[in-house]
Amino acid sequence: MTTFFVGDVALDEYYTADRWPGRADKGMVTELPAEIGGSIANAAVMHAALGGDTQFISLLNDSALSRRLIDDLRQNGVGVDHMLIDPAIAESRNLIFLIDGEHVVLTVEMGEQPMWLAPETLAALRQPGLLYTTLYRVRRLHTQTEQGRLSQADLVADLQRHGRRAIFDLDVGGCTPEDMPYLSGAAVVIFNQVGFRAAFGHDDISRIVDWMHDHQIGWVVRTLAADGAEASDGQTRLQAAGYPVQVVDVTGAGDTFGGALTWCLTQGRPFADALDFSIAAASRSVTIHGPRGGKADAVAVQTWRAENRRP
Repeated sequence: MTTFFVGDVALDEYYTADRWPGRADKGMVTELPAEIGGSIANAAVMHAALGGDTQFISLLNDSALSRRLIDDLRQNGVGVDHMLIDPAIAESRNLIFLIDGEHVVLTVEMGEQPMWLAPETLAALRQPGLLYTTLYRVRRLHTQTEQGRLSQADLVADLQRHGRRAIFDLDVGGCTPEDMPYLSGAAVVIFNQVGFRAAFGHDDISRIVDWMHDHQIGWVVRTLAADGAEASDGQTRLQAAGYPVQVVDVTGAGDTFGGALTWCLTQGRPFADALDFSIAAASRSVTIHGPRGGKADAVAVQTWRAENRRP
C-alpha cells in the first residue's frame, strides 16, 4: 500500500549562533551549508529509505529551486506524481538557527492558497493506506467530484471511509476544538511537548482518554525530546526512553520519528515496538548534521538500536 505524505518541502538555510538575541538586540551568526528539508518531506524520505511505497504532495511555484526540491525527492525514492504548481507563491525556504543544542526555525510565509487535487490524485488517495499530514495542509485541500466540491474536513472523512487512515503531525502547534472535524477518526495524532501542552494545558497523557474516545482517535503520541516518547490508545499507556547520544543537530528528529513510526505501522508492527524503533531512529538522527540525518534503511536503524542499548 502506498503512503501519502501531504505537506512541506523546502530549502533549509542553516546558521549557528552563541545565543538568540532579545528584542532590539543584535547578534552574529555563522552560515552553514544549506540542506533540502521540510518537515513532512523529511518524514517521507525516511519512510522511503526504510522501504515504504511513498508519494508526496505539496504546492510549490515553478522556479529552479522548486524543480530542485522535486528532483531531490525523486532521487530519495519518493514519488512526486501528484505535485501541485502555482507560479504565484513564494520560494519554499526555512531559516534554521542552531543554538545551545536546540534549534529555532523561521519559515518564509507562502500563504494558504487552496490545494486542488486532480481526479487521479483523489482516486489514488481513495485506496487503503496511510496519510501523513498536518492541519495546515488539510485545511487547504479541495477536489471536484461528480457530486460537487469536496473540501477540507469532509475530504479527510471521505478518504477515511475509503480506508485511508490519517496520521497527523501536530508538532508545536497542538490543536483546538475547531480542528476536531479534521482529527476525528485519525489513526494516530503526534504531539511534541510544546504542542501537547498548547492543546490540553497540561502534560498528562492519561487525562485525555475521554477526548480520544469522543473523537475516535486510535493513538496519541507525545514525543519527549531526549527522554523518548509516550503513547496511549485510551486503554494502554506506553512509554519508551530515549537513547543517550551526543547531539549534533536536532533538526528533523521529529520528522524521522514520524516517518519511521508510519513505516512500522505499514509493516504491522506492534505499537510498542514501533514506538521504540522510531525513538531509536530519531536518536540516531540527532548525531548527524542536516534535516535528513536520520535517513537510513531498516537494517541500519536496527543495528544502531542494538549497539546503543540503554543502560
